[in-house]
Amino acid sequence: MTLFFLVPLAVVFGISLSVKQFGQPPFTDLLTTDSGTVQLTLHLSNYLKLIEGSTLGPNFWTQIIVFLLVGFVAFRIGRAVAKHVEPVALWAIHAVAIVAIVLLIATLYTTEFNVYLTAFLSSIRFAAISTLFAVLIGYPMAYAIARAPDRWRNILLMLVILPFWTSFLLRVYALSGFMRGEGVINQLLGTVGIPPLVMLQTDFAVYVGIVYSYLPFFVLPLYTNLVKLDPSLLEASADLGARPFRTFLSVTLPLSMSGVIAGAMLVFIPAIGEFVIPSLLGGPGTQMIGRILWDEFFAKTNWPRAAALAVTLLVIVVIPFMLMQRAQDAVVAGR
Repeated sequence: MTLFFLVPLAVVFGISLSVKQFGQPPFTDLLTTDSGTVQLTLHLSNYLKLIEGSTLGPNFWTQIIVFLLVGFVAFRIGRAVAKHVEPVALWAIHAVAIVAIVLLIATLYTTEFNVYLTAFLSSIRFAAISTLFAVLIGYPMAYAIARAPDRWRNILLMLVILPFWTSFLLRVYALSGFMRGEGVINQLLGTVGIPPLVMLQTDFAVYVGIVYSYLPFFVLPLYTNLVKLDPSLLEASADLGARPFRTFLSVTLPLSMSGVIAGAMLVFIPAIGEFVIPSLLGGPGTQMIGRILWDEFFAKTNWPRAAALAVTLLVIVVIPFMLMQRAQDAVVAGR
């Protein structure tokens, strides 16, 4: 697996260090020979173009570093003292981390970036919000399947997996038919006197498409985690006088966090580079890095610039990929 990952990565990284040229291949060679001398030429201009034209404030990097440090330190403190402080104090520490992250995001979105950085931020926004909705929708589904009787559990799992029996492209295209001006949804709304809604070619349609397409990727690993929970822990919590909601917050949710993280990363990572969904459901203003990559590769035939974007995207998803791997290991271990 390492070989199949590193070899294509090395090829793409090499292309990102070349320069566009007209011909085949549409990029210059890194190694050239002239009078028996071998010369290696590396160009960083493709990476510099990714940030060129952005207007950064005088305190931009200071704010970014401060918010990152505050959020990271508060998060680490919360994990270190989780077993020794009251829940209210723990929530207060986590609130500090959340506020720091919100301020960090606000700083990024109030800065004027070029088209590439704007596409990166837009992709992260679409992926993060879609992952949040997948968690809110998928957790009750996985919980219900895990607690269902054995005779119903396999049937419910089959219903979750059933969309994979059809083509991904066909599913997204069919979803666009539901959201059209004369689509099924607006026709149903018209029967009760509600005027047609504009859904297609909007950010809302992109969110719906991502959540609909990747929801099973969240439900399945979380179900694997929830079904392994020891029922005696829930019984012990009830015997100690805890109400069901308190038992959920104190027992079920903490023990299922590894499944939540694994499922959330399985949604977040592919959603960042999504191309089909924003192309079919999004509008002209839907800027996602997958569409930018397509334009650079095929419309502009600028393979080096597209390769630089691909390498940068890979660097961005390394951290969530590591979190997913760690969470998946915990799910397999039953923790």
